[in-house]
This record gives sequence, C-alpha cells and structure tokens, in this order.
Amino acid sequence: MEQFNRYYLDLLKNKYAQFSGRASRSEFWYFVLFNLIISIVLGILDGTLGTSYTYTTMSNTMAGATTEIASASMTQTIGYIQSLYSLAVLIPSIAVSIRRLHDTDRSGWWLLLGVIPIVNFIGIFVLLFFYVQDSQAGDNRFGPNPKGL
Repeated sequence: MEQFNRYYLDLLKNKYAQFSGRASRSEFWYFVLFNLIISIVLGILDGTLGTSYTYTTMSNTMAGATTEIASASMTQTIGYIQSLYSLAVLIPSIAVSIRRLHDTDRSGWWLLLGVIPIVNFIGIFVLLFFYVQDSQAGDNRFGPNPKGL
C-alpha cells in the first residue's frame, strides 16, 4: 500500500503534468503496474455494469486472381468508465514516461518513436529498452538523480 501511495497517488496529486526532472525506474514501473491493475478492474466493472458498447467493422478485400471479394469483420467492445479513466491518466502517463527518459539522459522527444506509424513497432522495443535501463549516476542535464532524493 505504501508503494501505491508513493508512486501512484502522489504522482497524480503532485506531478500530474510535470514534464521536467527525472523519474526513477521504480516510480515509472509502479505507475505502469497500478495503472494496468486499475484499467483491468474498470474494464471488468464496465462489463458487469453494462457501461460499454460493442461495434463491428466490416472490410472487403480482394482475394486471389479471380477478383473474389472476401469479407472480414472485427468486433470491439469499449467501456465508458475505462475510457474516462484512460483519458484522465493520459497526461500523467506521458509526463512520467518523459521524466523516465530524462533519467537515462535522453530527451522526451524519444517518446515519439511509439507514435510514428512506420517505426512504432520497433520504436516500442527501443523505448522499453530505455525504460528498463538504470538511472544515470549523479546529476545530468535534466536534474539530480532521483535515487539520491
């Protein structure tokens, strides 16, 4: 419970949109863990309460040389409560990700690797590699080491 208060609630309350400074590995990963747990619980709650909607998308594709048209459908369910929560923690998620990159002495612009359409598949693995690295020892251009605080 101490980690929840320290790394999740404190981050939401005191560092909601703080993009400067550094975030330790534990601060980042605890935030990701608690965020994931809360999202799963809210998804289950959405399903239980019926506060979600399901939609189906259809796509037609050409199959083979005979120009036969094949139909494919995809069904997706979106929960209202989980969507509102995701929207509420979007800014703190981006902020803690940028501060984590700062902790490894990288610019927050590296975060764009995850959203550029062509490179995002590889970019996500690059970002994951950066996120699991240890803090840069001592002070860097983004501030003091959070381990020493």
